[in-house]
Amino acid sequence: MKPLTISTTAITAGALIAACSNAPKTPDATATQAAEPATSQTTEELTVLFVADLHAQLYEHPELFWQEGQEDRLEMAGGFARVAAAIDAIKAERPGRVLVLDGGDTLQGAGEAALTEGAAIVPALNALGLDAAIPGNWEVAYGPEVLKQRATELSFPLFAANLRDESTGERLFPPYIVRDFGDVKVGVLGYTDPDVPERQPPAYSRGLSYQGPDELPGLIDELRTEQGADIVLLLSHIGLAKAVQLTGELEGIDVHLSSDTHERTYAPIVQNDTWVVEPGAFGSFIGRLDLTLDEGKLVDKRWELIELSADDFPEDPEVLAIIDASTEATRDELSRVVGHTSGVLARHNVIETTLDNLLSDALREATGTEIALSNGFRFGNPVLPGPIVEGDLWKFYPVVTELKTGEVTGAQIRAFWERELENVFAQNPADRFGGWIPRPSNMHVRFKADAPRGQRVQEIRVGGELLDDERVYTLTACEREGDHPDTLCRIPNARNTRIHTLDAHDAVRRYLQKHADATRQLEARVVADDRPQVLRSQH
Repeated sequence: MKPLTISTTAITAGALIAACSNAPKTPDATATQAAEPATSQTTEELTVLFVADLHAQLYEHPELFWQEGQEDRLEMAGGFARVAAAIDAIKAERPGRVLVLDGGDTLQGAGEAALTEGAAIVPALNALGLDAAIPGNWEVAYGPEVLKQRATELSFPLFAANLRDESTGERLFPPYIVRDFGDVKVGVLGYTDPDVPERQPPAYSRGLSYQGPDELPGLIDELRTEQGADIVLLLSHIGLAKAVQLTGELEGIDVHLSSDTHERTYAPIVQNDTWVVEPGAFGSFIGRLDLTLDEGKLVDKRWELIELSADDFPEDPEVLAIIDASTEATRDELSRVVGHTSGVLARHNVIETTLDNLLSDALREATGTEIALSNGFRFGNPVLPGPIVEGDLWKFYPVVTELKTGEVTGAQIRAFWERELENVFAQNPADRFGGWIPRPSNMHVRFKADAPRGQRVQEIRVGGELLDDERVYTLTACEREGDHPDTLCRIPNARNTRIHTLDAHDAVRRYLQKHADATRQLEARVVADDRPQVLRSQH
């Protein structure tokens, strides 16, 4: 297949990684930081493997890879069986010296997960060889009780310092883990997204309490002094920009392992001499952090982001068999063809995506409103030309919610866009919130990302006409369970709201039945005057 030609923006400078986990490690292939080489008999080496935002992508899938100065390429990649094979290969290099961590958002994101409330993911997850994981913002998608149940089914512990039972104040999971590797003790502190109650539909986390980072300094000190940790890692699920900022506010961390925003840090981001790294998503990547200590002091570290493409990595046949067995009950339903596309539908863009142009059009057609909005989801693998199947709908919309319509004024729409743009482009990373930009149908928005808060919107048009602040418009979005009845896609005080018996998947199915080809192009529905049309990172 000819690679897509799309402009890119790089997260950090970084050269290509080695093609395989056992490829020669040259300075061009990895990021390194070292003091004088350690050669004494007290030298200890260990490896931390890091995956995050797997989003229940059990099987291999198309993935879009990009690197600065190179053409984008679409390749088959990922899948739990391929992740397991990569982990096993690296463990074989360093027997007993590998720690494997997962950064969360694991039990949700695919049809197999949604139809079983994450149960179908557990057997394969247990076969990966993980040592521990933190819960992400989507781990509450099936409610707190299901999360607690899944935690008991896992063969490894969940941990997080800032997630508590609201009624008792007790932590749901331990705040950290401690592991010994020879004479080296490693402590890993977990910190999940404190914005979950607002970021997700409020009903998802009802009964849970999330705290901010205030307790982290004391826990870092506890790991160093009481637990005797030689290495302290922070494993967080707050997004890369927030992770970089938080790292600058904390002392005593050796490396910050970030997740949530699906960022691909081929080279570490350095903040106050501490590395911040994020390992992509969907099992298409695995991060490798090699640490060398001498007399308990960290003297060398290396980071490598490994692309788990099908050409370079095999799949573990035993894990693949486990996956096949756990998904047998849902296979027929999820493989049913519901439509067709002659072009690639993808979602790797902060501002506008071909996939979401399709989805917002489907929502608007289903209800007949003037405007429709699709959520700014980050996840979903590219769909190649050919059939669209039921399982793809779960990657388009990972939760099925009923459609909600209502009436809002132009002034309310303008305020909505200013707030959403602040969430995505806030100059202070602590003010960033949620996913990417909402995706409209029959609406065009032009903005400046670097303008001050509340002054980003330059122009909004509906149906080609300039937005009238006084006029009332009809709008379709998806219901968020637990929202106030008059809230419409985070727009408060909407009028004449109505929840339909039609859900988002129904709307897409109906649209695909009426339209023989689902192909979409980038149409400048949302345009930033000071950003490229394709923007791959918020950092």
